[in-house]
Amino acid sequence: MPESTPLPESGYLVGGAVRDALLGTAPRDLDWLVGDPQAEAERAAAALGGSAFALDEARGHWRTVADGITLDYTPLAGDLEADLRRRDYTVNAIAAGLDGRLHDPLGGRADVLAGRLCMTSEAALEDDPVRPLRAARLAATLGLTPEADTRRVIVRLAAELARGERPPPAWERTRDELDALMLHPAAARGLLLADELGLLAWALPELAACRGVEQGGFHHLDVLRHSLEALNQLVQGFPDADLALRWATLLHDAGKPATRGAGEDGRTHFYGHARLGQRLSEEALARLREPGWRVTRVGLLIRYHMLPLPGDDKSARRFVHRRRPLLPDLLELMIADREAARGPRSSEANRRAYRTALSRVLAILVEAPEKPPLLDGEAVMRVLGIGPGPRVGEALRLVREAEAVGDIGTPEEAEALLRRYAEAQGWRG
Repeated sequence: MPESTPLPESGYLVGGAVRDALLGTAPRDLDWLVGDPQAEAERAAAALGGSAFALDEARGHWRTVADGITLDYTPLAGDLEADLRRRDYTVNAIAAGLDGRLHDPLGGRADVLAGRLCMTSEAALEDDPVRPLRAARLAATLGLTPEADTRRVIVRLAAELARGERPPPAWERTRDELDALMLHPAAARGLLLADELGLLAWALPELAACRGVEQGGFHHLDVLRHSLEALNQLVQGFPDADLALRWATLLHDAGKPATRGAGEDGRTHFYGHARLGQRLSEEALARLREPGWRVTRVGLLIRYHMLPLPGDDKSARRFVHRRRPLLPDLLELMIADREAARGPRSSEANRRAYRTALSRVLAILVEAPEKPPLLDGEAVMRVLGIGPGPRVGEALRLVREAEAVGDIGTPEEAEALLRRYAEAQGWRG
């Protein structure tokens, strides 16, 4: 733990911090079992210059936040071993005393070192419905493999959750598990494990529905595996990608199962899948209680991920002008999507042409930052002799795009364009 972090007067460090230390990773978030959580949280906040607050007043849980460190304090009620046995997985059921001695009644240290993920008990996984999903995150992010009995219980519980026979966790808790996994470099591996265990069927059914949907053409994987590979390509190629872009990449083909069809030539098609994918992704993320701005941005990225890339400079300028709010994220999604496709119609020549088109857009994006408009709404109304209304917005969009593609460059040219347009449209002041 950080050297400046104050130790409680008495108690035990438990859970992930001990596990991470055994794995050689310096923990930033510390969980303590103590006699007086409020007093310890306030003492730590005073020492670190942070803030202390109650996480759960009814259960006496307190938290201190200071300088990027989170310290959680939980009351130690009764026997330490009994507390550890109530936890989810053995790797999280290890405690360290203030004297440095480990308390490990379930063999969690051996499991950590052997790369095993073992439940503490069947009842422990049954007691909290988010714990089965947590297995996929822990396995992927810590490099662990669920052992056979743990796997069997998770598969059973996942099936019961999917059938509605067991109450699900709060969607906020499900979101927190998925977001934590999505932000890790091994996100695709964790989601694949979640699918194998049956967890996606209730946690993310829009993605689970993609399993077994064959594509053909440029694709060599079914829709689910392609989506996971696209996420992997994104994370490896653009490790700073935020959650919105990661979610958009994972769900970009969610509309394919419902739109799959075949043309007269026998080729598979998915007409309208991007627009349907927008709706399905927005429904999924809203259900998970993701922030509204993220839901909207993910939906828009998915809606436009199939746009054809421009073939010349002028169309590239138009592309940048129309999609600037989504750039460069939209391009990064398109790259990940393309790199995840290696079907029989994919070739190095196709990929080279695609990279050339992407480069053209990127060059213009860097070269042409947004500038103040040549005309504002007042000028449009003056030039055309019209009052406020939708025509003003239409005229402004016309001028902005004409400037972006290089057709006009001065206010005088903008006014002349407006007059020609208004005459062609039959507008009268």
